[in-house]
Parts: sequence; structure tokens; C-alpha cells
Amino acid sequence: MLTWTPTSDARLREGGVVAPDERLPWPQTVLLGVQHLIAMFGATVLAPILMGFDPNVAVLMSGIGTLIFFVLTGGKVPSYLGSSFAFIGVVIAATGYAGQGPNANIGVALGGIVVCGLLYFLIGAVVQAVGTGWIERLMPPVVTGSVVAVIGLHLAHIPVKNMAPTPFDAWMQAITFVCVGLVAVFTRGMVQRLLILVGLIVASVIYAVLANGLGLGKPLDLSGVAAAAWVGWPQFSAPVFSAAASVLIAPVAIILVAENLGHIKAVTAMTGRNLDRYLGRAFMGDGLATMVAGSVGGTGVTTYAENIGVMAATRIYSTAIFVVAGLMAIALGFSPKFGALIQAIPLAVMGGVSIVVFGLIAVAGAKIWVDHQVDFSDPRNLLVAAITLVLGTGDFTLKFGDFALGGIGTATFGAILLHALLNRRRSPA
Repeated sequence: MLTWTPTSDARLREGGVVAPDERLPWPQTVLLGVQHLIAMFGATVLAPILMGFDPNVAVLMSGIGTLIFFVLTGGKVPSYLGSSFAFIGVVIAATGYAGQGPNANIGVALGGIVVCGLLYFLIGAVVQAVGTGWIERLMPPVVTGSVVAVIGLHLAHIPVKNMAPTPFDAWMQAITFVCVGLVAVFTRGMVQRLLILVGLIVASVIYAVLANGLGLGKPLDLSGVAAAAWVGWPQFSAPVFSAAASVLIAPVAIILVAENLGHIKAVTAMTGRNLDRYLGRAFMGDGLATMVAGSVGGTGVTTYAENIGVMAATRIYSTAIFVVAGLMAIALGFSPKFGALIQAIPLAVMGGVSIVVFGLIAVAGAKIWVDHQVDFSDPRNLLVAAITLVLGTGDFTLKFGDFALGGIGTATFGAILLHALLNRRRSPA
């Protein structure tokens, strides 16, 4: 059984890196778990809403999936598993979902998600059996760095374009990311480590003063929190297996592989610990979690870039935090009241936090390039990175009949194929 080594007080005061096999005192670990819970919550809830799934099931399965991942990786890889946005396009295509209310064909989508998870698990088993060499040749640092960076850049339009419907909301977004920045730079100790959570709370208070007190924006409304029940069952659903849906949805496994690989490379770069030997187990854990989620009505899951961003900001990589966050997510899956509280956070404030987190994700991709000394004087590397960033950021989409590959998908496959094609010609001696 894994035991965590307590972090030294001296290193904690100095703001040093807390390694995956270390932990802070439990009260601080719980607070950091809350911060990671909030970091994942917006996207983990948004993805099922866009697909017509029950958000409470998604939150519940994100917690269970995180614990499955923790067990299969032996507690060595710090990561949170949340709803994957890579499934949205193919699920809508497979089910014909119109965009409002529950998805009437959710069972067909769930069957495809289970098949995708199985394929992902098998890829992990192959990696575990034969090693990571073929994956690394397929996805070297120039590719993984590009994919990680493009995830943050591709998601940037969500807070910038969709989470600031009024000029006041845009100003509140700016106030929010300034609050996070001030906490990060001008505080010390645990407050600095909790920069996302503290910045969100401060910005929410400012929002309430300006909107509720001065009438400058839409008032902060807590009536939904008061009306929600403390405990309630989420809406579980069963999968229905369809060959057509499986063909559409199963290839998402390749995108999940690239995401997971990029995230692990990013954590390796940030912690200085080589996690490559856990790569196969990480794929298997993510694949199994996706199968379990799909079997009861949850979205497919992936290692969450949002939480990678939080770790980059706090420099705390203790896997104990993710056990706490996973257990809290399971509890919250059965608590409509807490879900209502999180959803009561002003959209603009959540948007401001998202700008910070997505920006940190993009920078984490660039850090992979720097740490692996990717040579951008080599036109092959330069073109792979340049084209990948524009494909993902611009949401370049290709259609194959009813199947559409766009955004992160085209960027991921584009980076892999471009690297393989351009490296067929070696540099002259």
C-alpha cells in the first residue's frame, strides 16, 4: 500500500516542489483537493451538458475514474480524470443530439464510449508489455509539446467568447485573472499555493459587491443552492452497442493517448521525475475508467489539463491530493446542493479562472519543448509545431462521411503524421 512521505516544513516555506510520493499536512491536502475539484468542475460539468448527459453522473464518475487511475498507476502519477471534450463531436454525430435537454439516444453513445475505453486499455496493455519506445518515436517532444499547447489554445475561445456576454462580465474576467495573479505574486505559503481557489473567492466577493450591491451586472443568485437537496441520485443510463456508433467514437482513443502522453511528459518536466515507466499503466487506468463511466451513463474521461495547470502554478504534485479530490467528487455526485453552489459561481469569474488555467496548459506545452531542447532551427520541428498550433487553435475540421475530425483531433493526428512524413528525409550530414 502506498504511503506518502510528509514534506519538510523548510522546503514548504521555501516554496519548493512537492513530489508525487510526498504529501502536505492533511488539512492543507484537503484544501488543495478542493482547489483541484473546482479546477476540473467547470469542464467536467460542461462536457456532459453539451452532449445531453447528466452532469452529476459525470462528476461522480470523474471521482471514481480518478481513484481507478490512482490504483492502476500505483499512486505514482498525479492526475485527475474528468470529462473529455474529444467525445463531444462524435457523440453528437452518433446520436443526432439537438443540443437541448437529455440525449434521447444516450445509450448508443455510451456503447461507443465503452468500446473506445476498451481500445484505449488495449493500447496501454501493449505499451506496458513492449515499452514506450514506439510511442515516443511516434510522439516525440515536438509533437507532445505541440499537442499539450494546442489543448490550452483550443479551449481559450470558451472563456473569451462564451463566458463574457456583457462588457461588465468581460471586466470581471479581467478582475478575476488579476486577482489570481496578485495572489500568485504577492502572497506566500499556503495562500500562494491556493492561488486559483483564493483568487476565485476574492473575485466572487468583488462580483457580489459590484453586481448585487451596485447593480452593475447580473446579481449573484444563490436561490438554486437553497432549493437543491443535500442528497440525491444521479440519472444512470445503460449502454447500447451499435457498430456504427462504435466506429465513430472508438478512434477518440488515439486523441486520449496523445493527451495523456502529453500530460505525463509535462508532469515529468515539471517534477524532474521520469514517469515514462508508468505510461502503459496510465493508459490502462484511463481506458478502464472510461469503460466504467460509459457503462453507467458518464462521459469518457481523460487526464485533465486543467489540473495539470493548477499543479504547474502551485508546484505541488502529491497524489494524495487527487485521492482527496476523487473522494470529494464521488460525494458531490450524490449532492445536488453542492453542484448548485459551484454552478452559482458567476460565469465571468469562472471564465477569468479558465483563462489562467488554459494559459498555464499552453505554457506547459512550451515547457516540454524547452526542457527537451527541441531544435526549432530544424524546419521539420518548426513546421510540425507551427501547423499543429494553427490547426488546433483555428479548429480546422476534416470530414469523412458522417465522421468529423476537428480541433484537438486534427491537431493531434496532424502533428503525428507531419512528424512521420517530414522525418522520412534525414538532415544532411
